[in-house]
Amino acid sequence: MTLKLGFIGTGGIANHHIRNLVQMEGVELAAFYDVDIQRAQKAADEHAGAKAYSKLDDMLDGSQLDGVYVCVPPMAHGEAEERLVERGIPFLVEKPLGIDREIPRSIGDKVKNSKLITSVGYHWRYNESAALAKKMLADSKPGMALGYWMGGMPMVPWWRVQSGSGGQFVEQTTHIVDLLRYVCGEVSEVYAAYALQVMGEKVEGTDVPDVGTVTLKLANGMVATISNTCLLPIGHHVGLDIYTGNGVLELRSDALNELTAEGTNVHPNVANPYYVEDEAFLHALRTGDTSRILSDYEDSLKTHEITIAANESALSGQAVKI
Repeated sequence: MTLKLGFIGTGGIANHHIRNLVQMEGVELAAFYDVDIQRAQKAADEHAGAKAYSKLDDMLDGSQLDGVYVCVPPMAHGEAEERLVERGIPFLVEKPLGIDREIPRSIGDKVKNSKLITSVGYHWRYNESAALAKKMLADSKPGMALGYWMGGMPMVPWWRVQSGSGGQFVEQTTHIVDLLRYVCGEVSEVYAAYALQVMGEKVEGTDVPDVGTVTLKLANGMVATISNTCLLPIGHHVGLDIYTGNGVLELRSDALNELTAEGTNVHPNVANPYYVEDEAFLHALRTGDTSRILSDYEDSLKTHEITIAANESALSGQAVKI
């Protein structure tokens, strides 16, 4: 069975998926839509028989697509997902789900009612280290976790504007929030403190905070702190450390480091998590079996709610219950 796939948005993250999909059998990249028709046409030109569209409805109504990838900036979410749900077309959407609470909630209700196949791009879940950490934690009691996303500012214009990206915690550090949820459990309360210290002077038009720390209480009694910064001239530290009675589990993009009294064991991640994520979505399209999808729209809403609550807490100075 050949799957006909379309793309809404043809920027950087779309290319991650495209590179994987062209390696898979039974996949036709058939349609590309972008607000920049020239960029959509460039993508279409690279795939035999593909068409570029300047109007979203024309693509969705004229291509007979089996599934669609939604790869748009945070502030652009809403219309694409609404159109896909209306037509019953399954989709994989890149995080974050939006920059507010209302639009994703509305889409989530419609997805749930329609029972549509969905996947959300929380690719850290597809690392071998995430599954291994969950297994290890079944035999020990975690007490706390520390998460980090410490690096530089992506130099796309919408990222440095709060109304474009929702800020670093919503757009980027959401991966660490989601990993915490996936491995350790649900969050019940957050308290956040943000500041804009450096990048407002370095990059004109910046209004997103460039430093922030969020304290989280989990339903199982754990406490966690996740901090981020985008003011560095270097990439520094990205990951999640979990502290248990048996030692420390350090989850990184390339490995799980297991620190115990006996020493350190390194468990490397081997597979490309984006590839595994794409395979899971395509398997669901072919078979209806969604068990390989580790983060659907309904589940991802919980991660999104936490990041939005953190933004609200930073503004109010008060803790926010989830």
